[in-house]
Amino acid sequence: MEKEGLILERKILKNKREKINEELLEKRKSYDFIEKKLRALTKEAKGNYNEEKETTEKISSFLKKDIQNYEEAAMAPYFGRVDFREAKGQEESIYIGKQSISSTKDGEEIVVDWRTPVADLYYSGTGGYSYYKAPNGIIEGNLSLKRKFLFKDSNLEEIFDEGINEIIVKSGIEETDLVDEFLKINLEESRGKKLKEVVATIQKEQNEIIRWPKNLPIIVQGSAGSGKTTVALHRLAYLIYRYSELIKGKDILVLAPNKLFLNYISDILPNLGVEEVNQTTFQELVSKFLKSKFKVKSKDEKLREIIENEDALRSRLIINSSKIKGTLSFKNIIDRYIAILEGASVDVDNITISGYTLFNKREIVRLYLKDLKSYPINKRKDEIKRYLNLKIKEKIEILCLQVDLDWDGKIKEVKREHEDSGERRKKLIEIYSERDAIKDNIRSNSKKVMNDYFKAWRGINSKDIYLDLFKNDELFDMATMGKIPEEISNYMKEEVISNYDKGIIDEDDLAPILYINMLLEGIDEKSKYSHIVVDEAQDYNPFQVYLINRLTKGNSLTLVGDIGQGIYYYKGIRDWKEIVDKVFEGNATYIQLTQSYRSTVEIIEFANASLEAQKLDLKKAKPVLRHGDIPKIIKCSNEKEAVGKILTVIEEIINNGKSSIGIITKSLEEGKTLEKILKKNKLKNISLVKGNEKENNDDIVIIPSYLTKGLEFDATIIYNPSKENYSDTLLDQRLLYVSLTRALHYEYIIEIDNLSSLIK
Repeated sequence: MEKEGLILERKILKNKREKINEELLEKRKSYDFIEKKLRALTKEAKGNYNEEKETTEKISSFLKKDIQNYEEAAMAPYFGRVDFREAKGQEESIYIGKQSISSTKDGEEIVVDWRTPVADLYYSGTGGYSYYKAPNGIIEGNLSLKRKFLFKDSNLEEIFDEGINEIIVKSGIEETDLVDEFLKINLEESRGKKLKEVVATIQKEQNEIIRWPKNLPIIVQGSAGSGKTTVALHRLAYLIYRYSELIKGKDILVLAPNKLFLNYISDILPNLGVEEVNQTTFQELVSKFLKSKFKVKSKDEKLREIIENEDALRSRLIINSSKIKGTLSFKNIIDRYIAILEGASVDVDNITISGYTLFNKREIVRLYLKDLKSYPINKRKDEIKRYLNLKIKEKIEILCLQVDLDWDGKIKEVKREHEDSGERRKKLIEIYSERDAIKDNIRSNSKKVMNDYFKAWRGINSKDIYLDLFKNDELFDMATMGKIPEEISNYMKEEVISNYDKGIIDEDDLAPILYINMLLEGIDEKSKYSHIVVDEAQDYNPFQVYLINRLTKGNSLTLVGDIGQGIYYYKGIRDWKEIVDKVFEGNATYIQLTQSYRSTVEIIEFANASLEAQKLDLKKAKPVLRHGDIPKIIKCSNEKEAVGKILTVIEEIINNGKSSIGIITKSLEEGKTLEKILKKNKLKNISLVKGNEKENNDDIVIIPSYLTKGLEFDATIIYNPSKENYSDTLLDQRLLYVSLTRALHYEYIIEIDNLSSLIK
């Protein structure tokens, strides 16, 4: 039966490819015509601007991209099929692919886009009665077939029908599950250097998140390997398709932990036909809003300091300082501080020139405290300046008349006291000259005087205002209301001032500085994003999440993360409930993903011991029932033996057809040492990841534990996870859990010293 189905599908594929090629032929003809026209217009323009030429260039660019998409689609036009009969309608076979393909001859829909409402049947529909949500309401009917297609080198290799190719596999513990054989085959593939789009294998729980309405924040707590990053990016592709009239790629922002991670995910959105999406880090986002660049002490540098620092008191102060600055209570401290500064802003003088009052301070204070109170502080000052500028011409003429009146008395006095003589004429000329000089000064320099006044009144920039909070003890005490213990207060002051003197901003200080900027300047609606995705959201603090949400239109925000991987535990999110209740005031959706698609059953079970040690109220990661080798613990007596074993393991992994290997050390220093030894042993094609790279193209890398989050490798080698390296602290529990959940297929533990008790 299955073989007959495959033969039939190959015939259908041949027919659909013929139609796609017909469309391609027409598109190429159109492209050739446009290119010929463009060459003629270019020659005619002779380097000058030509509107028709610009329009033709845009058409050419669009056609070229369209042809590329169709050429790619011709290789594997679709990945799924559903047979659905609407109530009182005829059964239709609907083929689903990465993009929609229609026939211009007869309007036939050859392939439908995976984001269309009807494609939801492929992801979430069940056999028999089924339905999907269309723009005009619920469409009900009968779903008689869900079929998946496996292409290799553009050839249709296999078909998988739901309910036929599902196999029952014992998990070995306590459950029996149905496993999607199509999914298993896809998961068995090697990773490569980039995260891949997975439109063919999106699962029901993931599909619900992807298609969630855009108008409320959604928080996704996802176990390691649950596909939360992939889901979040596919959600963006869906939102752009679903709300195409409201959202474009340039209106969306993806916030990632670092540049290396951005490079890792960079191919997904273009592969899904989504262009121009902004992808950046929180640090660069703040830089954009402050319109300045600065050197930042990153969270990874601080974490490295905590890990490697032997001064327990200093580590405690670093941790507590970070914790305080990330709270919404610290936001309230900034609110009080700015309110104090706002009050001080009322202490202004008249705007004067040559001893005359151009504008009275009473008028300025009235505008500031009453008429323009709704504006942010600096915007308010700008509006006052704009308002006074409208009156300045009239005001200058009034002042000049006032000068004439004032000097008229002096002129009369000279005339009265002196006979008409050379001396009298000389004195009058002096008086007229002095009077006219004052009037000339008023006419020439009044605008400059007012500009200088407002420049001084507008104040220093957000960074300097933040610095003043820590330099002025009286202001600090008033803003904090004495609630921060003296020991921590002193450390915070010393840290901020010291960093400023070195030209550095600590990453923990970026949120308060951005918030001060918002309070002073406001947020231009044009600067807001239609949707923001925050990846590794557990590593952001509540203050940062609050600010990011303020940069969205209509609270359209997707947060994805895993508390169990929150290695910046001292500053990050400890409980999603706090974010839901305090940041979003209860108006957010929380969803937990527990299925892990990355690793084998054996790897996940091995890693779960370090997750259980954290005692979080989270469900354990549940692996797709894909079996493999049990993680191997390789005992070595010394460093030299360990290096030999690593070289043997690398050779073994490569011989098994896998290429991507991560050698995970606890710290960067340990990584540097290991890199030197491995390179001395002729392993040249290896690099050390330090955290500031924009990309890394080597198959084999040494990487510190805290930089592995979000990444995955075909195989990992965990280097010396000893009791000393990974003690039973929350930070070490999380670092080890992250390290143990990066491998897709193989995992090796290199034991030199006694193994950590977190490995069982």
